[in-house]
Amino acid sequence: MPTVTPSDQAQDAPVDVPGRGLTLQPFRGVRYDPAAVGDLAAVTSPPYDVLDADAVLALESNESHNVVRLILPRDEECGTESRYEHAASTLQRWLNEGVLRADELPGLYVYEQARDGAVLQRGLLGNVGLRDPSERIILPHEDVMAGPVADRLELMRAAQANVEPILLMYDGAHGPTEAVLARLAATEPLVVARTQDGLTHRLWQLSETADLAEVAADLADRQALIADGHHRYAAYRALQAERDLTNGAGPWDSGLALLVDLRAHPPYVGAIHRAVAGLTLDEALSAAPGLGPMFAAERVDVPSAQAAAAALEPGEILLLDGRPGSEQLRGVRVTVADPAAVEAVIARDQPAQWRHLDTAVLHRVLLDHLWSVPEDRVTYHHDVAGAVRSAERTAGLVVLLAPVTVESVLALAAGGVRMPRKSTSFGPKPRTGLVLRTFDTD
Repeated sequence: MPTVTPSDQAQDAPVDVPGRGLTLQPFRGVRYDPAAVGDLAAVTSPPYDVLDADAVLALESNESHNVVRLILPRDEECGTESRYEHAASTLQRWLNEGVLRADELPGLYVYEQARDGAVLQRGLLGNVGLRDPSERIILPHEDVMAGPVADRLELMRAAQANVEPILLMYDGAHGPTEAVLARLAATEPLVVARTQDGLTHRLWQLSETADLAEVAADLADRQALIADGHHRYAAYRALQAERDLTNGAGPWDSGLALLVDLRAHPPYVGAIHRAVAGLTLDEALSAAPGLGPMFAAERVDVPSAQAAAAALEPGEILLLDGRPGSEQLRGVRVTVADPAAVEAVIARDQPAQWRHLDTAVLHRVLLDHLWSVPEDRVTYHHDVAGAVRSAERTAGLVVLLAPVTVESVLALAAGGVRMPRKSTSFGPKPRTGLVLRTFDTD
């Protein structure tokens, strides 16, 4: 497996400047008081960008203090406040009421996710020092969209907080940090929460000086890959840029992150599917007869969209008619028939590995070149059912993709190349709400 190590960095990258490596700083985490809310599973949430409107309503109705009211406040609940002002005032009210409390001592937090007793992921929550991508310390692997970055930036400005972590992966080779985590995980946790998806979440605070020093020394020469949270990381850096300009150094120079050793806990990488509003399957095919000559199009019957997506291989794109009214979805499996013609449409300033990505072919050739679909008609879905529901609501097209490999992601990121936006879905994703970070409690 390709690794993310200092040897992969560009020749002009500063790799050995003291204090410029990967840093994860202790902080006073803000956590729900179990005595005030009872079941922690009921007040936590999946990350904001995997939730649709139905999921938000379900979480709100489940518990009045669910963190979804901070990460995705609905206009109907905000009264005269903006969504961001409402999130900020709700956070402050919960702090004043003791629903949320800051820990007395700073530390890092060991966070573990397990299923049926088997650990799926264990990592460290802390304040990661922000780095420009050119430094090759924190490596993005996807492009971002301006809208979601602006949305998360406004939330941080108003709340003066990071309400959910990003997910970072690094090649720790089962090193000293993982040993520290395993040792602490053998003790009694601070909290345990069991969520409806069958996962058990456990949390410990790491505050011993010797342990913190060992972790800091181990991470100093590492790189980390942004596995999940590119838009939040871009918002972190945007806030840093504007605050450093007017206020100088401060809490905005770091951001809440979960750091996981991918050798110790290999990630799951899934696809992110699309729904295209107002474009039917017939219209997609008629835009270029049979999608030829660049593509081969094979009509298929799809009794189960979920099963069809699971069977996809890299290089295959499945188009489904999202219009309701049929028990069996009509579909077309699309593959590249003329690679030279497809590559002629895609920018040649990208490496061949990028030009062959399914998401590059989908966006540059199908959506932009053949169908002329504007960005605001495309929605992104981490699950197949969500893509189908969205297409049904908008009489549109479902686009299902196969996942890319971890090796491809790492190879591109190590070379400084970003994949098209929303190309990957790393998991398991950290649960939002177990630990928050406010700027005034660091």
